[in-house]
Amino acid sequence: MEKREMNRADKTAYLRSKKGFICDMDGVIYHGNQVLPGVVDFFEWLQKEDIKFLFLTNSSERTPTDLRQKLLRMGLDVDESHFYTSALATASFLANQTPEATVFVIGSAGLTHALYDAGLSMNDVNPDYVVLGDTRTYNFELIEHAVHLVHNGAKLIGTNYDLTGPTEKGIVPSVRALIAPIEFATKRNAYFVGKPNPIMMREGLKRLGVDNDDAAIIGDRMDTDIVSGLEAGIDTVLVLSGVTREKDLRKFAYQPNFIIDGVGDILS
Repeated sequence: MEKREMNRADKTAYLRSKKGFICDMDGVIYHGNQVLPGVVDFFEWLQKEDIKFLFLTNSSERTPTDLRQKLLRMGLDVDESHFYTSALATASFLANQTPEATVFVIGSAGLTHALYDAGLSMNDVNPDYVVLGDTRTYNFELIEHAVHLVHNGAKLIGTNYDLTGPTEKGIVPSVRALIAPIEFATKRNAYFVGKPNPIMMREGLKRLGVDNDDAAIIGDRMDTDIVSGLEAGIDTVLVLSGVTREKDLRKFAYQPNFIIDGVGDILS
């Protein structure tokens, strides 16, 4: 039976048969500091059934330690090994491209720590790269300096391709929106490392440790999560608890395998 022809019970049974899940976080697990409905039950089910899972997030603001503490405050006890962020992916990519490279960073602590841990160093004079991640300290002075550095030869890197992100207060700009002024002013296109870049997805599947047929990705974004799963050859599950609404689906040439309101629906 084709997946699209399954009834609701068949779909949830099919998803419960998976051996591993890659999950986005913002809009799937929580909004801001509020855990979403059904998440606690879903997480308890994963642990009880010994199903592998990895939180693969395009957010670059927090380290795995920070993310673990954030989930602990929401009542979810998750080891740091279950987190892989766009900051870690970006740091790994740059270290492989240019070992001991120097970078000028517009971003938060999660990104800075990842870059340091990968052997890169900070440089605001003549860096190899200008790297921009999610941040709340965005200002014109930083943009202006980044433009000068890119004009002088630095390569422009974005941690992720998200245009916006969900918060408790609503939708806010993310990296693709924040980096746009630098791209326009320099006439240079940034290279984005996070989802849907296959680099991040390959590492995610490697860390998950199950065959593609036994894996599924759960996300709230068509342009990152769902296209990542589609191109990686794994089942895709769109949750409507984040930025995407069902009416938005007609905008895309591709579709998810499954559409649910939230992760708790998998247990229904």
